[in-house]
Amino acid sequence: MPQKKILFLLPYPLHRAASQRFRVENLLFILDEAQIGYDLAPFMSESVWNVLYKRGNLFHKAWGISKSYLQRIFLILFRAYRYPYIFVHREAAPLGPPVFEWFLSQVLGKKIIYDFDDAIWIPNTSEQNKIAALVKCFWKVKYICKWSYKISAGNDYLCAFAEKSGAKHLVKIPTVVNTVSRYNQIKKHQPDNLVVGWTGSHSTLKFLDDIIPVLQNLQSKFDFNFLVIADKKPSLVLKNWTYCPWNEQTEIEDLLKMDIGIMPLKSDAWSEGKCGFKLIQYLSLGIPAIANGVGVNQLIIDDEQDGFLAESVDAWEAGLTKLLMDTTLRVCMGEKGRKKIVAQYSIDSQKSAFLGLFD
Repeated sequence: MPQKKILFLLPYPLHRAASQRFRVENLLFILDEAQIGYDLAPFMSESVWNVLYKRGNLFHKAWGISKSYLQRIFLILFRAYRYPYIFVHREAAPLGPPVFEWFLSQVLGKKIIYDFDDAIWIPNTSEQNKIAALVKCFWKVKYICKWSYKISAGNDYLCAFAEKSGAKHLVKIPTVVNTVSRYNQIKKHQPDNLVVGWTGSHSTLKFLDDIIPVLQNLQSKFDFNFLVIADKKPSLVLKNWTYCPWNEQTEIEDLLKMDIGIMPLKSDAWSEGKCGFKLIQYLSLGIPAIANGVGVNQLIIDDEQDGFLAESVDAWEAGLTKLLMDTTLRVCMGEKGRKKIVAQYSIDSQKSAFLGLFD
């Protein structure tokens, strides 16, 4: 039994949130192979997660969050001293100042490895709720960067923020997929029964708003279905569309229903911090993609090679039209996209970088 070397402080229950699954949970086998021991400590329990984004249940939510804080305090005070490395994904606790990170680094002298894949220092979810924005303490990210032993960030934009905040050691690790086992299937493109698709969480459904008029116009010309895979059903004004609740067990099967994947984004600072994971998922399965040319999207997609970068409504319509009309183009772009993901965004391509965090 290997000595427990790393304590992972995670925000969510296991198998729930994409960032945590693909940046932490799916990489743990690398530590197992290297015989490096670790423990996982999610902040939020399964029961709290199940009610947190639903209306009502205020007492259950308040009690669940309070209990989570008490458990986190106990862990930090009485167990964290045993581990040489503390890996913090996004934050040790969702609300309040970075007290836990400060105590671990400045009092216990632990080596914190701080991992994030979004511009989480920018208020995004609570713009209309001043109180929520205040208690979220978005400003804490820069201090955690400064106190950390190493930073694991998903793209250059995030690394630049960490460096400006005083980070000592920066490691850029993109969000990756397992192209050997789980993401080892390739889309078999057919000329008919086409599906344009999008996958994401409830927090990013808003990005579909700008693309709906394009889809409406195209559905008046072409026969295709629009598929949404998410944790919340949207309300869309489209002729043909399907909602598929996200399910980890059927995730690959559901994605493979798509012939074309889309990733609309706004051109703003928050979007600059995104790591393009939707595109990585699409391309890994041989599904050509179209996206706004914001941030890392410009690196993942080679325009007109494995997909299209669209800067306007006209460009979106033109790119989708080409892909809807040409099966050979979808096959060719899908093959090129798959090769790129294997080379740059697969677990194998980043395995040594991940292990290097714990040198």
